[in-house]
Amino acid sequence: MTGYDFRSPRLCVSAPLEEGAAVTLDRGQAHYLTTVLRLKEGHHVLVFNGRDGEWSATIALAKRSAMLRLGTRTRAQPAAADLHYLFAPLKSARLDYMVQKAVEMGVSRLQPVHTRYGQVARVNLERMRANAVEAAEQCGILALPEIAEPIALTGLIAEREPGRYLVFCDEDAETADPIAVFRHLPPHTPLAVLVGPEGGFAEDERALLLKAPNVVRLSLGPRILRADTAAVAVLALVQAVLGDWRHEPDNQ
Repeated sequence: MTGYDFRSPRLCVSAPLEEGAAVTLDRGQAHYLTTVLRLKEGHHVLVFNGRDGEWSATIALAKRSAMLRLGTRTRAQPAAADLHYLFAPLKSARLDYMVQKAVEMGVSRLQPVHTRYGQVARVNLERMRANAVEAAEQCGILALPEIAEPIALTGLIAEREPGRYLVFCDEDAETADPIAVFRHLPPHTPLAVLVGPEGGFAEDERALLLKAPNVVRLSLGPRILRADTAAVAVLALVQAVLGDWRHEPDNQ
């Protein structure tokens, strides 16, 4: 992220972005800029919408509204990642943390998956979206992940793309080296990662997963991790071996 402006406030909007456009802010966004951050007319901010890159903008104030006047584009929209993160629903505070960290780690799709031993039945998708936007705003991220509707594990297996590899984190897996799991996958393959509930997968769920094509098990080590911790651990492995952190050696 060379040359990225870490000091200017960033705001995610839904409107199309182009040079010279005026973007009207909703009441919450206007309050955040003018009351929380105490920015004034003409102050500089960065704005993005997940589609058109990042743009420089200045604040324009009226009596009962605020808007942004767009200048030049500061960063082009990057190519979308192809990394799905599937998870058993968590309680609200841990879910907030998990969503934020998953967005920071570059996932392109977040989907709750209901399993037999899951302890949370309902998921607030709007809260998930709000946390995803907040993480993107704070961390300079331009691509917003899709927030998918919850699905039962059986439905997930029945509907999944057969060409997308599915790695499911399983405390009963015998893999001694988790990095080896990812190194054996084809390069640039579409990937989904599944983390189950605190109670683990039922035996029939595990068997159903292992019967599906392009599915592999992954152990995250000898310690039992909380589901939100497991999210960070497994996504760090993905990015280190297959994703953003991987650097091909120079040709000699």
